[in-house]
Amino acid sequence: MKTDTVITKPLLEIDKSIDALVKQIELLSFVNPTNIEEEKARFFSSKYLTQPVFKYPDINFDRFKLHRKLFKQQIELIEDERIKNLYEDIIYTYSGLIKCIETIGSGKKFYYNSLHCFGTPTEIDVENAKYILHFEDEDLDSQAFAPKYNAKEAESFFRAYSEQYDFTYHIKHSDKISAIAMVSNNAKTLVLNTNHVYSDNEIAVLTNHEIGVHMVTTMNGLLHPLKIFSHGFPNNEETQEGLAVFAEYMSNNLTVTRLKELAYRVIAVNSLSKGYSFSKTFRLLHNQYDLEKEAAYYITVRAHRGGGFTKDYLYLTGLKKVYDYYHANKNLSLLLTGKVSLEYADDIESLIEKGLAVPAKHITDAYAENSNTNKTVDFILKNLK
Repeated sequence: MKTDTVITKPLLEIDKSIDALVKQIELLSFVNPTNIEEEKARFFSSKYLTQPVFKYPDINFDRFKLHRKLFKQQIELIEDERIKNLYEDIIYTYSGLIKCIETIGSGKKFYYNSLHCFGTPTEIDVENAKYILHFEDEDLDSQAFAPKYNAKEAESFFRAYSEQYDFTYHIKHSDKISAIAMVSNNAKTLVLNTNHVYSDNEIAVLTNHEIGVHMVTTMNGLLHPLKIFSHGFPNNEETQEGLAVFAEYMSNNLTVTRLKELAYRVIAVNSLSKGYSFSKTFRLLHNQYDLEKEAAYYITVRAHRGGGFTKDYLYLTGLKKVYDYYHANKNLSLLLTGKVSLEYADDIESLIEKGLAVPAKHITDAYAENSNTNKTVDFILKNLK
């Protein structure tokens, strides 16, 4: 369906203006410490008592000017009330992300801005995490979980997996990220952590998670008349991470051990709301929950980076929402149209009908068929509150 250019001209101009403003505010580009490994050595040598002093990339834009230009958008010119409300939500969301970036490393200020953007675990979320942690790890093939491949060797697996998709992207290596791999949306780049040695299981998980969902939604997001599909709807992080872990489930790579990792993240983020320091969160995971010290350190870094980054609890809540959405026979491809949110599924359908968006071109390979055979994982996901 062709769009009515008289109706959509103000909308497209506002969308284009916002696009130019927000290209530079990818939060993960700024919130990952640049000295994770150096601080790990210092933290371990102190017997887990010192607080790491993290350094962050320089911010390369004028934050105040960006706020001012965002709120100068004349969204009252958008005649469609539903779309106008969506853009109002989007402007407030992007403003919140700018506040997060400008307060990285400031402690409580960043934490409160993170709370505003991402929220914090509810009591039910914490109960769900503790429920998962009661399960025993599976007796899995140790060979599949043995570290084998450096980042350069791992790269070949990602390239081979990606041949099934009709898009190209960049791969780079870094020792400055807290994840073992991540997709940089704006740069259309997969970043692999050079400090990590990858197992066969991690390769299987990450290809489905990072390429099968994060890169798929990056590429789909670029195909729309509206650029918000590329930069992100409000609360898109929960849906995106839920979709990505759900791809692990559908491809039969989601294990109880992996679910426990997501549960530990909820526990770590919840510790922020209790005012725990870095070392206290680490000791909670390592001593009380008996998590191996390397894993406990990196999960603690993820939660405490910036001054208290609450996003990590959303992996588990997002997974549960996408799992239930799928089992209600709803349309997963709607959620692959870009960096979108489950809560806006009806808006996405409406935008497609109006010719302002297009159906997803690239579809997550794992979603073609449910290959999960892990009955314990299914039991857990069904019974999460």
